[in-house]
Amino acid sequence: MNTALKEIQQQLRAKGNPDAKDFFSTMVPGSQKIYGVKTPELNALAKTYKDHGFGLAEALWKAGALEEKIIAIKILEKIGRKDPDRLLKLVQQFSGGIDNWAVCDAVGMQGLRSIVKTHREAIFKLANQYKRSPNFWKRRLSLVMVEWYTREPSAHADIKKLVKALEKDDEYYVKKAVDWIKRNLAKSK
Repeated sequence: MNTALKEIQQQLRAKGNPDAKDFFSTMVPGSQKIYGVKTPELNALAKTYKDHGFGLAEALWKAGALEEKIIAIKILEKIGRKDPDRLLKLVQQFSGGIDNWAVCDAVGMQGLRSIVKTHREAIFKLANQYKRSPNFWKRRLSLVMVEWYTREPSAHADIKKLVKALEKDDEYYVKKAVDWIKRNLAKSK
């Protein structure tokens, strides 16, 4: 096992807090393992270990706990622009393992943050693939991935096409994303 991964897991176990664990379990329902480590600590770990790169992010994701996945995404946010193609491949890989709204939104927003200005076409292409997925987390991700572009009027027509394709979706978390994107589009007029 990756030495950096072991170190991070040891720190997560040491910093875990039962109250934070209960809070995360309530806010992010699911069956994933949760250490109970708060966001400032996760940010610090991502900053400390970012130089371990894409390999560590992938290992953290595979380890599977909520905080491990969040740290993986935060590492991608910090290093993604170094290799946008690899970042996009990892986002695709990670998309199949999304099982809650917090991770979905982090992958779509934080994970891609470093390339939203340079890789709009690739991001929209992926979003258009995911809008038809049988996996409702990927359908939600298709909207979350383009949320940043609600600030750019030149992207609104493409975003509206995604919204239109999903506005009759029956899944709760997809409906929430549709409403969120519609609100953001209305604000930017």
